[in-house]
Amino acid sequence: MVTCVSSESSESAVQAFVDAANKRFAGTGTESFLEHHTGGHHKRPFARLHIPPRHLLAVMKWMKFDQNIDHCSMITGIHWPEGGDKKCWEVVYHLLRTPIRNPPQVTKTHCAPMRIQIDALAPEQTPLEIEVVVILPPGDPKVDSVQQLWIGADWNEKETWDLVGIEFQGHKNMHRVLLPNDSPKGYHPLQKQHKLRYHEFNEMYDDPQGFGRKTIDADRIK
Repeated sequence: MVTCVSSESSESAVQAFVDAANKRFAGTGTESFLEHHTGGHHKRPFARLHIPPRHLLAVMKWMKFDQNIDHCSMITGIHWPEGGDKKCWEVVYHLLRTPIRNPPQVTKTHCAPMRIQIDALAPEQTPLEIEVVVILPPGDPKVDSVQQLWIGADWNEKETWDLVGIEFQGHKNMHRVLLPNDSPKGYHPLQKQHKLRYHEFNEMYDDPQGFGRKTIDADRIK
């Protein structure tokens, strides 16, 4: 069994969300847009929001409690040292609205999937994909944690801090999850100043971070 939403219904749901977000947060610097995926047969629509860091938690709470956004599937961070005074760090969130809890059970005598149209749902109940972008200035990158809103944010925030060094203020039990626990304080390998060996460098880590060791395959370019 497959549940599906037509392109028209998806477009309508995304536009309704975008309009509601722009109206609710007008004047805060928050901007919401309807976008389309560049891949895939139907070029499915999704909502993209650009949110100033100081308003992130307020907008996220509105999405959680007023727009039924119930799942955080990914959080990632990017270091832009060449971005100047306005863009040095970027945090990207991928969120979903998954309102179908108990889809109707349909049986068939052959293996072909049964496609069930769910276009009868109201726009605020239609499955929805959202991308949130938060730009951070130079300096120590910090943004509010959304761990208390979506359980999926817990590991994603830990991973993003571990690899990129973006701090999620208010996160409970932040710790290394991919790097060794004894990694030097302040070392986050996806910050661009680090010369990892798979970027045409032979050293596994750069010496200023305190590792000072070579692996047995140090002479190989990865």
